[in-house]
Amino acid sequence: MSESILNHILEIFYILIGLQLLYTAFRILKSSKHHKKYGTALFWILLAIIFIAGPYIPNVFNGIFILMMGALTLFKHVTIKNIGDVAEKEGDMGAQKYGNKLFIPALILAIAAIAVSNWTPLGGAIGLGISSILGLIAAYMVIKPKVKYIFYDSDRLTQQIGTVGILPQFLAALGALFTVSGVGDVISKGISTILPEGNHLIGATAYVLGMVLFTMLMGNAFAAFTVITASIGIPFVITQGGDPVIAGALAMTGGFCGTLLTPMAANFNTLPVALLEMKEEFGVIKAQGPIAIIMIMVHIALMYVWAF
Repeated sequence: MSESILNHILEIFYILIGLQLLYTAFRILKSSKHHKKYGTALFWILLAIIFIAGPYIPNVFNGIFILMMGALTLFKHVTIKNIGDVAEKEGDMGAQKYGNKLFIPALILAIAAIAVSNWTPLGGAIGLGISSILGLIAAYMVIKPKVKYIFYDSDRLTQQIGTVGILPQFLAALGALFTVSGVGDVISKGISTILPEGNHLIGATAYVLGMVLFTMLMGNAFAAFTVITASIGIPFVITQGGDPVIAGALAMTGGFCGTLLTPMAANFNTLPVALLEMKEEFGVIKAQGPIAIIMIMVHIALMYVWAF
């Protein structure tokens, strides 16, 4: 299957996401109790335009829209209100009525995503889109709710996730931007003036800690890997005799330790707080912190012993 066809299929899912975001904006504008409804609705409208029409409008406009979204968030004009949540009593009744059948949509979603991603030429992104639609159809067949509740619940989830839901896309773009702009070279020159070459322990420590800190900054170990490997891993570990396979693997998993310590890793540390309505904003990070610190030290020791 050609790349052009795959891109067109993927574009359909982006448009569906954009339409859902427009519905969220519509619901917010209709609300009479939302005291910052215009700023919040504008945020979702701008994001919807990027999803629906992003490839077809000049990139400068996409950039302006993103800056506007950032400004709306920075000045606290995006708030969560008017969420039609399920009452606790109603939720308990539904759980008793449907029991383990409630797991069927989730299982179908997961199995379909794995099957499409691994055993078809469609790829992971399209696999997620197809599996989401199949999961939605399965949920409708199991629960048989009124159609309007499907839209209400999609709006509720969109608003609960809020602005942090777009953080992974921004961070991925930031990683590509850092690589193209030569941030790795700048870091390498700065590090070379501080660290002595030839010391394997210092090299391993710098590589792992560099991955941890840059992952904490960017929220994404994959984005950090290219920059830190080029700036620290190659000159201070690999060219000093370190095994590139072992060092690279340990650097990547060391970066994941940084994921446990930062709110920038929105999928893992911020979304659970929003979805579970936790009172402590950094509760997830505080619970993971001690384990992450231990694992960082273990990674440094393993790289020093195994890579050299």
